[in-house]
Amino acid sequence: MVERDIEARGVDDPRLFSAMLSVPRHEFVPDEYRNQAYNDNPLPIGEGQTISQPYIVALMTELLDVQPGDKILEIGTGSGYQAAVLAEMGAEVYSIEIIPELAERAREALASTGYEVRTRVGDGYFGWEQYAPFDGIIVTAAPDHVPPPLRDQLGPGGKIVIPVGPPGGVQSLWLIEQRDGRWVSINQGAVRFVPFVRGQ
Repeated sequence: MVERDIEARGVDDPRLFSAMLSVPRHEFVPDEYRNQAYNDNPLPIGEGQTISQPYIVALMTELLDVQPGDKILEIGTGSGYQAAVLAEMGAEVYSIEIIPELAERAREALASTGYEVRTRVGDGYFGWEQYAPFDGIIVTAAPDHVPPPLRDQLGPGGKIVIPVGPPGGVQSLWLIEQRDGRWVSINQGAVRFVPFVRGQ
């Protein structure tokens, strides 16, 4: 999968390759889809949500430029797979999931595979101020704008990777960072993500 679907499409971080080879993706998908776990496509994980295709996981992780010891906030735990890849790369991972059933399944999958990730159920729009600032923030569902609290919780030199666009349509994947005191946003191309779910 790594050579065929990820490296061949331009991702070139050897540490990321090593992490994706180490994380057992099949442990993060429902039993009925385990035989498809290493195909380069998203898979249903229940509650109307999906586990992202491996290439997108790789691309977003590479854009974050994760270094060992970095404190990373993930919005949308989902299956737990993205969090596991970040943890395997040596990051200190904090992950928020708004759907309790998914959060519990992700906790179980992360625990059973040995990854220490701090998780909670909540509205990711507001980030996790208690543990801010973060070196990187990754958002795995698509809002129609960048939540201002996430910008506020990003540390100096940090990066946000986030898909933004209309729910159910085509979105743009953005890399957002501060340079010389100003925000710089770089469009990484078209993507399709499940909509960003907000609390009531």
